[in-house]
Amino acid sequence: MKLRLSDTLNSLMLGGLLMASTFASAGNKPTKPYWQDVQVVAVNKEYPRSSFMTYENRANALTGKFEKSKYFQLLNGTWKFYFVDSYKNLPANITDPAISTADWADIKVPGNWEVQGHGVAIYTNHGYEFQPRNPQPPTLPEANPVGVYRRDIDIPADWDGRDIYLHLAGAKSGVYIYINGQEVGYSEDSKNSAEFLINKFVKPGKNVLTLKIYRWSTGSYLECQDFWRISGIERDVFLYSQPKAALKDFRVTSTLDDTYKDGIFKLGVDLRNNGSTAGNMTLVYELLDANGKVVATGEKATNVAAGETRTVSFDQTLPDVKTWSSEAPNLYKLVMTVKENGKVNEIIPFNVGFRRIEIKPTEQLARNGKPYVCLFINGQPLKLKGVNIHEHNPATGHYMTEELMRKDFELMKQHNLNTVRLCHYPQDRRFYELCDEYGLYVYDEANIESHGMYYDLAKGGTLGNNPEWLKAHMDRTINMFERNKNYPSLTFWSLGNEAGNGYNFYQTYLWVKNADKDIMNRPVNYERAQWEWNSDMYVPQYPGADWLEAMGKRGSDRPIVPSEYSHAMGNSNGNLWDQWKAIYKYPNLQGGYIWDWVDQGIDAVDENGRHFWTYGGDYGVNTPNDGNFNCNGIVSPDRTPHPAMAEVKYVHQNVAFEAVDPANGKFLVKNRFYFTNLQKYMISYTIKANGKTVKGGKMSVNVEPQGSKEITIATSGLKSKPGTEYFIYFNVTTTEPEPLIPVGHEIAYEQFRLPIEPGERTFATGGPALKVSAEGNELTASSSKVNFVFDKKTGLVSSYKVGGTEYFKDGFGLQPNFWRAPNDNDYGNGNPKRLQVWKQSSKNFNVVDANIVMDGKDAVLTANYLLAAGNLYIVTYRISPSGVVKADFTFTSTDMEAAKTEASEATLMATFTPGSDAARKAASKLEVPRIGVRFRLPAEMNQVEYFGRGPEENYIDRNAGTLIDLYKTTADQMYFPYVRPQENGHHTDTRWLTLNKKGGKGLTIYADKTIGFNALRNSVEDFDGEETISRPYQWLNRDAGELVHDESKAKDQLPRKTHINDITPRNFVEVCVDMKQQGVAGYNSWGARPEPGYNIPANQEYKWGFTIVPR
Repeated sequence: MKLRLSDTLNSLMLGGLLMASTFASAGNKPTKPYWQDVQVVAVNKEYPRSSFMTYENRANALTGKFEKSKYFQLLNGTWKFYFVDSYKNLPANITDPAISTADWADIKVPGNWEVQGHGVAIYTNHGYEFQPRNPQPPTLPEANPVGVYRRDIDIPADWDGRDIYLHLAGAKSGVYIYINGQEVGYSEDSKNSAEFLINKFVKPGKNVLTLKIYRWSTGSYLECQDFWRISGIERDVFLYSQPKAALKDFRVTSTLDDTYKDGIFKLGVDLRNNGSTAGNMTLVYELLDANGKVVATGEKATNVAAGETRTVSFDQTLPDVKTWSSEAPNLYKLVMTVKENGKVNEIIPFNVGFRRIEIKPTEQLARNGKPYVCLFINGQPLKLKGVNIHEHNPATGHYMTEELMRKDFELMKQHNLNTVRLCHYPQDRRFYELCDEYGLYVYDEANIESHGMYYDLAKGGTLGNNPEWLKAHMDRTINMFERNKNYPSLTFWSLGNEAGNGYNFYQTYLWVKNADKDIMNRPVNYERAQWEWNSDMYVPQYPGADWLEAMGKRGSDRPIVPSEYSHAMGNSNGNLWDQWKAIYKYPNLQGGYIWDWVDQGIDAVDENGRHFWTYGGDYGVNTPNDGNFNCNGIVSPDRTPHPAMAEVKYVHQNVAFEAVDPANGKFLVKNRFYFTNLQKYMISYTIKANGKTVKGGKMSVNVEPQGSKEITIATSGLKSKPGTEYFIYFNVTTTEPEPLIPVGHEIAYEQFRLPIEPGERTFATGGPALKVSAEGNELTASSSKVNFVFDKKTGLVSSYKVGGTEYFKDGFGLQPNFWRAPNDNDYGNGNPKRLQVWKQSSKNFNVVDANIVMDGKDAVLTANYLLAAGNLYIVTYRISPSGVVKADFTFTSTDMEAAKTEASEATLMATFTPGSDAARKAASKLEVPRIGVRFRLPAEMNQVEYFGRGPEENYIDRNAGTLIDLYKTTADQMYFPYVRPQENGHHTDTRWLTLNKKGGKGLTIYADKTIGFNALRNSVEDFDGEETISRPYQWLNRDAGELVHDESKAKDQLPRKTHINDITPRNFVEVCVDMKQQGVAGYNSWGARPEPGYNIPANQEYKWGFTIVPR
């Protein structure tokens, strides 16, 4: 404790020194330019404060809209812009207001300059874009681009005699400010507001504002975040003015007493007098409820000397307040009126929410014999269902419009997310205000990441343990805290991300703890602290389900909430439900934050007018890049939800169902809400037979928060029928509007198979008599109605014709398939190289034995494939006179001899040659990406109907959120355009599947048990990045041949496949039918494989089959 106390005192003293040196004037002229000096983080910048606006009257103040204030002037819009690729090329007089801007470019503000045609957009993950290897802080490159922004500003006459401020909400990286040619100040924390008092620089009427922005400054060493490294003005720029005697800042405490019913309200207001004489200042506050009723008020006066600041404080208990939570974000309006000598000077509003945040032990003991320690909000140990979010707009770069923010929040709320982690910097003011309004717990994070320096505590290693960088760390932490301290949604503080631990983070932790102790005393976290003392919660990254289970059983001395997990890169998020099974089970596991929200692709159009999204390496020549590693969102750049969002919604849903006795219609309804009774919602149920409704009903159930209740549904009278399965479906919908959620929105769903076993399905097999023949390489079963041809040389069923309709396109018929187009996780874990043998086993087939015979009225064709892995794939097709084909497959183990009863002598001889034996031994240690077949149908047969999981694509480790039902779609619609093309469109647990022409011929595949399938207008190879033409990442550096992209011919050519514009629908529908496809994985994208239960070990034997019925 002595050490902690000493550190606290040292931290406070140090913090005071930092504040004075950081936010005051430059003083002695530094020997280096500001942008090259670690010790200069800001010059002449005002000390950070809460984000508020001053209003001249109560009516405008109550709107809360800055633009309603007559003392607010937004400077967004078109500015003039001058760009150089090195600061050395910048004209010395560039900030002189007298120079003409006639030949300068126009640029939109806000918006990054690289997205507007100036400089090169660079994406790297954890390396510094300006020095990817062996960085030497604070050294910066000589070729440091600079952008100069200029516009006229008009100072209204009625602002005369007031304090006028320039507000930069966010600009990157080193920003010099000039007005009328005079230097005003400097700032380099690009994700926090910077304000400058500009009274002495402006005059009434026209003035010239110039911003000179260096792409890189010493601050860039702390901005090594995993996003686009782009530059310029990223957020709003505005002017505002206040009277000389005005509110400087305030602090709101709005918590709850020990009953969690009564509100504890405290208000501290700093009144400053920038006038020339002392004045009597009065602060009057009112707290209004949602109906505008005053529930608390207070008034205090104080004499404030010229140039001084005084604080007035208020303290009141409010009975039976409406609390703020993600479930019910009740807000009160605080209205503060500042008077001088009895006259109203200004009115300032702010939203207030009552909530209490605690970390404390529970009564439940863990395996370690100690109580579970949990996070409590308003007295409840709730679960945090979260996602990480970067600022990303595919059109502007980092500038987020309010419309786009609202779209993000709408999607989050409608998919049962209740919290956001700001990775890895504070967001814009409106972001927090909307989180207050909509109910999202905010995990705020300082704009600090020095990942490129890694984590070595020794000198020259992590900047987090280098005292020379303490000032910069503290500055960014203070900026975050002071601006955001009063937002009701602000629930956690984070000291930064992936910046090592050490002295600087010990100091920032102590500073925040002390600063917040008398406000809301929120938890302070830091991932790199791990189990060290300077993190109130354990916030690891990328744990698996087994680790969560183990930690849940064992217990922990603090809550566990992964700050990043379930890496959503491309087709991902496998095993999320297994992770949440552990989270729901144990009190100390309190949720997590998926990485991350949005794919960071930038809008682009190719030379043929085709839209696509760019990623790392798509700009410049030989620029450092990490490819599409910035595309790991659960929504696409345009905010289209990824198919995995169905799983996200399901695992996070706040109503759950369990089957107690489904035969007798007994089910348990569980309320996962913490503050909401389920009576607020409507529960509907539907019983379906093979997807067709048999009966249904609705009910309202009174279940208290965290409670459960058994319900009974009448399920009698359901009879067994051939091929018919009965399922009961539950849906929970809203009956009244909620923030961003309309009436009738589905918040939860579930299904259960009723225990009524289906009767055996039969097929019509009669027809003209078949005959079989073997001529050359062709084995044929034919009649006047049916023609079925197998080519021994190619290993394909080259023709399947029934009633004059040829089903297979261009002879590309049934053939073995063990390969899928690698998803991003496959590349991360090395599957394309490690499992290459299965790709080779899926082409250039070696049919070592094949024959066709009559068996009664049926023709039976058997073919044995010797695979590149050394084992056999044994195929049997039984063709009936009607054209119905029963297909059976055996995948023999790579670790044992083929069953002699199923292989001829020729097959055995080929299988057990020395080369094949060696291949089997190597392959026996591997998994198989999929075991199945594929074939192609004419493009017209693109109408798809199936009874299986949908409607979104799903995989064996990501299908809890997709229900088994009857779905109708098209092969075109089943494609999902991941930013980098890859495996997509799969559906598990399928009972049957029909593909046909619209209103015409087709075929149905009935599974013996269940199958998985893909039916797309492209081939597996089209989505396989390994098949792409070898070329640099840079799409602008194509060779002459690649620049030719004839749209009319592309459907039959092998195109590039690195972006969505490389995918052109073909003149066929390729169908993959699988016994099983391995999971997509997703614990991370740099090594994690699917869990064992979602793999297909090659050293086992598998038997499966299906029946093809022509229509």
